[in-house]
Amino acid sequence: MLAYDGNFYGTTVLGGSTDAGTVFRMTSAGTLTTLYSFCSQAPCSDGDHPYAGLVQGTDGNFYGMTEFGGTGEVGTIFRMTPSGKLTTLHQFAGSDGAYPSAPLTQSTNGLFYGTTYNGGTSTNCHIQGCGTVFSLDVGLVPFVEMLPVLGKVGSKIAILGNGLSDATEVSFNGTAASFAVISDTAMTAVVPAGATTGRVEVTTSAGTLKSNVVFHVR
Repeated sequence: MLAYDGNFYGTTVLGGSTDAGTVFRMTSAGTLTTLYSFCSQAPCSDGDHPYAGLVQGTDGNFYGMTEFGGTGEVGTIFRMTPSGKLTTLHQFAGSDGAYPSAPLTQSTNGLFYGTTYNGGTSTNCHIQGCGTVFSLDVGLVPFVEMLPVLGKVGSKIAILGNGLSDATEVSFNGTAASFAVISDTAMTAVVPAGATTGRVEVTTSAGTLKSNVVFHVR
């Protein structure tokens, strides 16, 4: 994945110092740095086989899951800084899910959502359970997302979020813009004259929602 700093970050399922998978950073020139080798903490409490890949949160850190490892040996959720410091956020126990293999996604409400391949409380599939859908709250605030993330002055963009029905103002890097509310989770705005590259902000009765990434004015 392409991160905010312009580098690429990814995972390998195997390899590293313990052959349990790694997280790596690669520059656009192809210089690769291994940031972390899993199963470095006995007995693999930090996870094993990061099959799902990474997503970058609005706090700039990376979030991912391992398919195995943890105290239940059925997977973990972790956070990693761009410099490679890993924190295990959750260790699956089976009843809450097992063997996550798809990437996390961050919703505009600030929460992360994901799935596990097995586990849960259902017994309709097989002995390991039928899988789960879960949310993870790490304290990140709600935000808005733009579609697309670049455009010319006068172009219309979509803005997605939560609590948008009572929006009172939209601005592009501090320049006020005209907008139209579609629903509580969607609106449109026109890139205003004088706008410069920067964050988009939507003001509502609950506060100000900032965009998760910079909007580029072409």
